[in-house]
Amino acid sequence: MNGAGPIARLVDEFARLPGIGPKTAQRLAFHILNEPPETARRLARALTEARENIRRCSLCSDLTDRDPCAICQDPRRSGEVICVVEQPRDIMAMEKTRGFRGLYHVLHGSISPMSGIGPGELTVRELLERLTRGNVREVILATNPNVEGDATALYLARLIRPAGIRVTRLAHGLPVGASLEYADEMTLAKALEGRKELE
Repeated sequence: MNGAGPIARLVDEFARLPGIGPKTAQRLAFHILNEPPETARRLARALTEARENIRRCSLCSDLTDRDPCAICQDPRRSGEVICVVEQPRDIMAMEKTRGFRGLYHVLHGSISPMSGIGPGELTVRELLERLTRGNVREVILATNPNVEGDATALYLARLIRPAGIRVTRLAHGLPVGASLEYADEMTLAKALEGRKELE
């Protein structure tokens, strides 16, 4: 948008968000401006509160407003199985299945040499430390079914297997190249049931 006034700045800020193009940014900006002022204030408060209060769980690295997070504190969940995911949003997708009662570990990405992301940029070290402390019997690698997710899963399997821990991967009932956050509950539930040991 031309100019540097408040509307142009608002459109520019929306356009910085992933998946938001110029036209969508403009629609969002004008929607906010057409709403009562309290709508914008609520949005601003929610953004500020989330940014100031959300941090990584010291156990699983998920985003949370308390530490440890609610899932890690839940006594009904089994500490014997850890499901490793790439992003916090993947936990939300997995929880929709209501079929997993273990714990999680969030890597905050996947190995991608083309993007300059190696194991050091992920929470691999924290995962390995966690495995030495607990009574973990199985690690489910629920990385996305794409080149980076597969490379990350193979790398982790090679590190974890020597510890005598069973390493499984979600079955590829998930479409190759898709992200967990877009999969429906039934597909995720079937993929979780059909997971297999990595060779």
